[in-house]
Amino acid sequence: MKDLIIIGSGGLGRETVWTAERINSVCPEWNILGFIDDNIQVQGHIIDGYKVIGTTAAVEKYPDAYYVCAIGSARIRKIVVDKIRSIAPVKFATLIDPGCVCCKERIRFGEGCIICANTYITLDIKIGDHVYIGGNATVGHDAVIGDFVTIYPGANVSGSTLIANGCEMGTGSRIIQGLSVGNNTIVGAGAVVVRNLPPDCTAVGVPAKPIRMHTKNI
Repeated sequence: MKDLIIIGSGGLGRETVWTAERINSVCPEWNILGFIDDNIQVQGHIIDGYKVIGTTAAVEKYPDAYYVCAIGSARIRKIVVDKIRSIAPVKFATLIDPGCVCCKERIRFGEGCIICANTYITLDIKIGDHVYIGGNATVGHDAVIGDFVTIYPGANVSGSTLIANGCEMGTGSRIIQGLSVGNNTIVGAGAVVVRNLPPDCTAVGVPAKPIRMHTKNI
C-alpha cells in the first residue's frame, strides 16, 4: 500500500478520506497517514480517525508519501499546491471513487484529482491536474477540463465543452454542448451557460451572465 496524506482537514478533506477508504474497500491501495493543514488551531487534532500531522512544511518529513489537495476553491488549491511544490518535489495521487461511472481507458486523468462518488464521466475526455469533481456531477464526451478546476456536486458539463484552468462550476450549474468557459471564471450555483463565457469573471443566472470581473489568479 502507498502512504497518502490529505492536504486540508476541512469538509472536503474528510470526504477525501472517505473516498480513499472506499477505494481501499474494493482493492487496498492507500495507507492514510493523516492530514496536513496550515491552520495552527487544528494541529495534533484527530479528525475522522486521522491526525493532523503538521503544516504544509511537514512535506519534507514524508518524501515518499503521495499527496492530494482537498481544498474546494480552485484559486486557493493552486496557491497551496504551488507552495508545497516550492518546499519539496512531492508526488500527487489521483483518487477516483469506485462509485464513479467512467470509461477509464478513454479518459486522461491528470495528477492530484479527486473524483467523487456517483459521478458520470463518459468518453474521450481530458481532465487536467488537481481537478475536483463532486458527487452526482456529469462530464460529457470530448470535454476538456483544465488544471485546478472545481466542478461542484450536481453540475452538468455537456459534450465537447472546454472548462479552462482555474474555473469553478457551481453546485447544480450546467453548460450546454460545444461551449467554453474562460480561465478562472466562476459559474454560480444553478446557473445555465448557453453562450461562451470570458475569462476572469463571475457569471450567474439563467442564462448565465457575467456580473463581476476579477483579477487573474492562475
